[in-house]
Amino acid sequence: MALLGKAALAMWWEIDAQAFGEFAHWHAHEHFSERLGIAGFRRASRWRQAGGGAGVFVMYELEGHEVLSSPAYLARLNAPSAWSTRMMPLHRHMMRSQCEVLASRGALTAAHALTVRLSPARPELSEGLRAALTALIDELPQRAGLTGAHLLRHRAPAIAQTTEQKIRGGGDGVADWVLVVTGYDAAEVGALAQEALSTEALAALGATDMAHGRHELAFSAVPADMV
Repeated sequence: MALLGKAALAMWWEIDAQAFGEFAHWHAHEHFSERLGIAGFRRASRWRQAGGGAGVFVMYELEGHEVLSSPAYLARLNAPSAWSTRMMPLHRHMMRSQCEVLASRGALTAAHALTVRLSPARPELSEGLRAALTALIDELPQRAGLTGAHLLRHRAPAIAQTTEQKIRGGGDGVADWVLVVTGYDAAEVGALAQEALSTEALAALGATDMAHGRHELAFSAVPADMV
């Protein structure tokens, strides 16, 4: 099994503790339902920062990259509900990457996830880095405690800034490449950040600007789950 489509939207942000309860209610019961009602959205998953921190990681799996500029999706982004309008300003330090899937093997929805945001150190290293990470993705899901590994690369669609972005303040950050590894054993997932996917190991493969995050699954759904 692999990701459910050829594209994905990967996002990270922070929510203050006092707002987290309402945010989780809105995100699970309105926002996921809206997004999964759009043609081409195949699965939505949300994780919380490991240990109960303020961080959130969300990933939408998409049929293809064209979904990110589809009229139906843009209509939602430019006409948020009253509840969404109230919640958007609470999304702090937003990183939002509109990605094509480069490699994918195994499951995405597992209890624990490690995300790594990175870039090739130089343009001429891109293909070598992609090959090295693809080889790791072929191998990692077979390790005890792990279930899946996925590599994404940001490619911005040619669209104007949306109403939702303006409500958030307009300055979303972007992760160039995204590596997501999931598993059922928190220790094994976490060990990757110190071993095979450490800053030093990734730099040796030709990567730079690494940022690691540990996450715990909160909710995942496909369109048929939304009632």
